[in-house]
Amino acid sequence: MARKIFQSEVVLEEWNGSSSLELRKTAILSASPSLLIQRSGSRFRLVGRRFFDAFVPEGFPSSVTPDYVPFQIWDSLQGLSTYIRTMLSTQALLSAIGVGEQSATVIGATFQWFLRDLTGMLGGILFTFYQGSNLDSNAKMWRLVADFMNDLGMLMDLVSPLFPSAFMLIVCLGSLSRSFTGVASGATRAALTQHFALQNNAADISAKEGSQETVATMIGMAIGMLLARITMGCPLAIWLSFLSLTLFHMYANYKAVCCLSLTSLNPQRCSIALQHYIQTAQVLSPQQVSKMEHVLPAWASSWSLRSIKLIHTRVRLGVRVSSLHHTEIKELLHLAGANNNDKKEKYLLVEREGTISVIVQKDATANDIFQSFVHALVMAYVPDQESRHLESMSWMDKHYECFIEKLKISGWKTDRLLSPSVCWRANWGSRKTD
Repeated sequence: MARKIFQSEVVLEEWNGSSSLELRKTAILSASPSLLIQRSGSRFRLVGRRFFDAFVPEGFPSSVTPDYVPFQIWDSLQGLSTYIRTMLSTQALLSAIGVGEQSATVIGATFQWFLRDLTGMLGGILFTFYQGSNLDSNAKMWRLVADFMNDLGMLMDLVSPLFPSAFMLIVCLGSLSRSFTGVASGATRAALTQHFALQNNAADISAKEGSQETVATMIGMAIGMLLARITMGCPLAIWLSFLSLTLFHMYANYKAVCCLSLTSLNPQRCSIALQHYIQTAQVLSPQQVSKMEHVLPAWASSWSLRSIKLIHTRVRLGVRVSSLHHTEIKELLHLAGANNNDKKEKYLLVEREGTISVIVQKDATANDIFQSFVHALVMAYVPDQESRHLESMSWMDKHYECFIEKLKISGWKTDRLLSPSVCWRANWGSRKTD
């Protein structure tokens, strides 16, 4: 009986994709009876995918957070409106400088432009000095403030031709306003990029965001040039176009920051999460907290704070000891003596008129600062002023570790509190007296 011989065929498959979850079969190669290549998909689809990869991070969508797409959509729309308005404001500014007029001199226009840029540079340095350490802790708010200041700067450029006698003052104020935008927008963008990066791909996200912004810039400039051409010589049409685009720009920015569900804990998010935990023993997710968070500055959102009383506004973190009231200093010395015997906590809390002051020890770590802030929030939450210290210490002993674990399980980062830098610290101990 003849034995049947089976021959095996070796098949080689070609796959394409930026991650293991996004692979697509593009070809099958075999060598029996002759070399055969069977391609899957069309060339147009492959080219389209390559074009798409130039604008989204590698491994998208699994390599970024879920809030990346809605934020980028609204951010691109607000950027588009900005570039359209830039053409209108630049046209007005160049007209005021004297471009196109025979009486204008090159040196005069150059000096005015130099003075405008110099004011902006100095303003950027001053803004960084005063608010640089605060940008991380309030990235959403400063994102809105940055774009509002940009709107204000462009408005001043558009207004400048109407007041020839105060032209340089208005232009310099506009440049000063935009300098705040450059610092705040760049710093907050860096913080948001780190938030979006799920696979340590912040550089890739930043590069692709640059590609998206470039496309928005080109489209915005083209539409802006067309709009400037259409509205030339018609001030009413220019102002209506500018104000309409400005309103849309502010709305798009607000929607963009509302899409964000940041997982880092700043004072406000920590306050919202802690208050809910004290009341229900449950920790809110970053998505839930983002819906309750106030993204507008305190003065602009004070009307809505009546519905949600956030206790973080009553906590002062990293207080300078010599700035305290004399009654607070006496209480502080008493607490320092008691704490010196118990070496567990690297912070002290004093209360006066409902405000909790946190004094941080000089060698306290980021975890110690986070714990001190949570303790201060608990102390501010206790309604009975006489028993605040005892009740808050009892709560910290019983619930703090469980609270931190539940925060981690819910997706929060608990390694540090995003707050302005703690510049003032203290050290305490006992010394022998004669």
